[in-house]
Amino acid sequence: MTTTSRPQRQVAPTGPERLERLGREPHRRYNPLRDEWVLVSAERTRRPWQGRRERPAGGDPVAYDPTCYLCPGNRRASGEVNPDYDATFVFTNDFAALRPDSDPLTLEDGLLRAEVEPGTCRVICFARRHDLTLAAMAAPDVRRVVDLWAGQTAELGERFQWIQVFENRGEMMGASNPHPHGQIWAGAALPNDAVREDRSQRSYLAERDRSMLLDYVEQESGGPRVVVENDDWLAVVPFWASWPYEVLLVPRTATGRLPDLDDRRRDTLAEILIAVLGAYDRLFDLSFPYSMGWHQAPFRNGDERHWQLHAHFFPPLLEATVRKFMVGYELLAETQRDLTPEEAARRLRTALG
Repeated sequence: MTTTSRPQRQVAPTGPERLERLGREPHRRYNPLRDEWVLVSAERTRRPWQGRRERPAGGDPVAYDPTCYLCPGNRRASGEVNPDYDATFVFTNDFAALRPDSDPLTLEDGLLRAEVEPGTCRVICFARRHDLTLAAMAAPDVRRVVDLWAGQTAELGERFQWIQVFENRGEMMGASNPHPHGQIWAGAALPNDAVREDRSQRSYLAERDRSMLLDYVEQESGGPRVVVENDDWLAVVPFWASWPYEVLLVPRTATGRLPDLDDRRRDTLAEILIAVLGAYDRLFDLSFPYSMGWHQAPFRNGDERHWQLHAHFFPPLLEATVRKFMVGYELLAETQRDLTPEEAARRLRTALG
């Protein structure tokens, strides 16, 4: 893998004491998945904050909202009427960002390049009740969502190369509706982040004949950045985390895609999802906003052994009312974080309950 050139420095042995000392100094950490660096400046959490403060979502949640476009039996903005579904419900987004019937047009004119991207976008309602979240659902109900993610991935993978399963929770993360739901976008091309992870994981396997993320699971298990783990899954604030309470969730055994998970690992995934998301909510005693999504092996006619299934959780809050803004230096130079991953993981473990 190609890394950013930097001045030669003496590399000291790693260890808890060295890491603690490093955490007291501004320093950079390397993200091998994206082949980039992250600046860590923990002392910035002490600076006075007179900027924007977020307000918790108002109003008492209700089990059914007659004005909600996603509740059972309600009419959506398109005029379509939702079925009176009992548990989950999937439909093609009425305002999809991708369409399967797009004309295959291209443009190449010097530095100007463009191509039509065929695909589709689906909405997944997680539950009938308007007032639920994944964190508040029972394990069998979350398992039903996991099965839906896997089933939709397998179906869409027959037509499209990249299947992006994700959830935006909360107004702060752009959720247009508070009903518990997520989305799946499927496209013909690999998006930018997938290209970077594909290249990094492929190079790592070629150089070491081992999976990058399985090696990372082995190295992190039982360590200071672990939030929660079980026999099948590891949830960790990654060493190179960008967002304050970012979490990486990885299965412990080689797994390319969500459909590859057997019954046991789907059950234990449901349990660990409830644990992680519950810790988020208890951290500041509010419904924690986040974007989360699964990265899984593309559907191509080739060897995908280098790919390891994993989920990213990107919550924006630094404090209960203070949001981490990715602006200025982050947009123009490189990502910077204000809290060490070790401290973030410690706080999340305390909030597990």
